[in-house]
Amino acid sequence: MKSFTYNDMDFSVEKVQGRWDISCKKPDGTSALVGAGLFAGLPEDEVGDRARALVKSILPVGIKIVGPDVTHPNLIGDMKLVGPDVTHPNFIYWDKDSSSFPKQAG
Repeated sequence: MKSFTYNDMDFSVEKVQGRWDISCKKPDGTSALVGAGLFAGLPEDEVGDRARALVKSILPVGIKIVGPDVTHPNLIGDMKLVGPDVTHPNFIYWDKDSSSFPKQAG
């Protein structure tokens, strides 16, 4: 079994009947299945990298920015209210593996 940490979550990759399962350990000690029956026939030394890449694409680290929808303002009297443009959000990705603050020594 291989394990890794991504975005402050602990993941494990386990071989089951020639295929690989990825699970995530929850804070209460239970685990949730992320993917099952993956990477059939893949050499064991490549499974860790593939599992990490899959988890990064399923659970990206970043923030979603929703800008104003200036093309559709709401008019209330002579005042224009500009709401969010929820149809075109931008997702800003971090190049780090965690969204938490780094731990400080001492």
